[in-house]
Amino acid sequence: MDVVFPEFRRPLFDLLLERVRQPRVFIQVLAGPRQVGKTTLVRQALAATNLPSHYASADDPTLRDRAWIETQWARARLRARDGGSQGGLLVLDEAQKITSWSEVVKRLWDEDTAAGLALRVVLLGSAPLLVQRGLTESLAGRFELIRVPHWSFAEMRAAFGWDLDRYIYHGGYPGAAALVSDHERWVNYILDSLVETTISRDVLLLSRVDKPALLRQLFRLGCDYSGQILSYQKMLGELQDAGNTVTLAHYLELLASAGLITGLQKFAGARIRQRGSSPKLLVRNTALMSAFLGLSQPDARGTPEIWGRLVESAVGAHLCNSATSAATEVFYWRDRGKEVDYVIRSGRSVVALEVKSGAQRATPSGLAEFAKAFHPDRTLLVGTDGIPLANFLSEPVESWL
Repeated sequence: MDVVFPEFRRPLFDLLLERVRQPRVFIQVLAGPRQVGKTTLVRQALAATNLPSHYASADDPTLRDRAWIETQWARARLRARDGGSQGGLLVLDEAQKITSWSEVVKRLWDEDTAAGLALRVVLLGSAPLLVQRGLTESLAGRFELIRVPHWSFAEMRAAFGWDLDRYIYHGGYPGAAALVSDHERWVNYILDSLVETTISRDVLLLSRVDKPALLRQLFRLGCDYSGQILSYQKMLGELQDAGNTVTLAHYLELLASAGLITGLQKFAGARIRQRGSSPKLLVRNTALMSAFLGLSQPDARGTPEIWGRLVESAVGAHLCNSATSAATEVFYWRDRGKEVDYVIRSGRSVVALEVKSGAQRATPSGLAEFAKAFHPDRTLLVGTDGIPLANFLSEPVESWL
């Protein structure tokens, strides 16, 4: 389903349009999970620029190689020359799936720079970690990154008229919006078209994974325990053929790079201590969690413990997804039986945040203890007796810093 991005994702659209209209300086890179609208976004930006352009995608079963990139680039060069002084625009979708893609892009980009050809380039990728590796290895100093996250509550409400409960349960996949009235079909779409495609084509196919079954088990564990702190040793006890903690940490990083689940680290004021902490597992889209529940939206809503976990996961996913700056980090904090659900840090600004859904907490709030230890700029309560959940989920994380 095509959605008009100038209306529903205006900031991203405006940013991309502004950059491709500027004189050729940097490669523009759009990175984000599958099915969040990167291709639709760039196609609509192409139409708005009126620049001679060429779009090509490597995301299909046909074998692609370095020569394919060179061929697409040659076609775009012809368009750019036809465009005269205004030049042209090349869009390569899923280029990271081609071996040594960044080396080829670097060579061709540098050739155009030396020749003075005004060919602008946009790269799209659904495996941000793999895209980032290529950028840092070969394209340092030649690119700007635009992060395209999962859809927010405000975007799903504007595009499809969703209320808060529907968003908390069904998450932010625009392509699945038409299926929510048929629960079984919606679940199958999430698991088959999104989860399986992402794991098999964006993780297993493009990264070294010696234990694919373990990675899939870890993903399921992350969905089942979303919003909960789980040590790597505890994970080893939950999983079959678990290998070691280093393997689990690596697989969790791969799943995070694909926009599926992430492991938040404990806030401790010192980065070394943060890296050694037990992660708080978190889905990046609550649809991933709901698809495994075996409960419909009304049944989940009527189960306080499950709904509380969905609410906390929705808040955490929103914080991570809306953090557009790489300098904005999200943590949790726990000490001596007291816990803070989320801690946000951007530069020297620190905010502690507690989520209250109405269900009784298993772990007492630690906002007061955290404030004594770290003196945050703000402490916030979200949900019952605090900032209304709908209001909080409608604002980017930077609004609360």
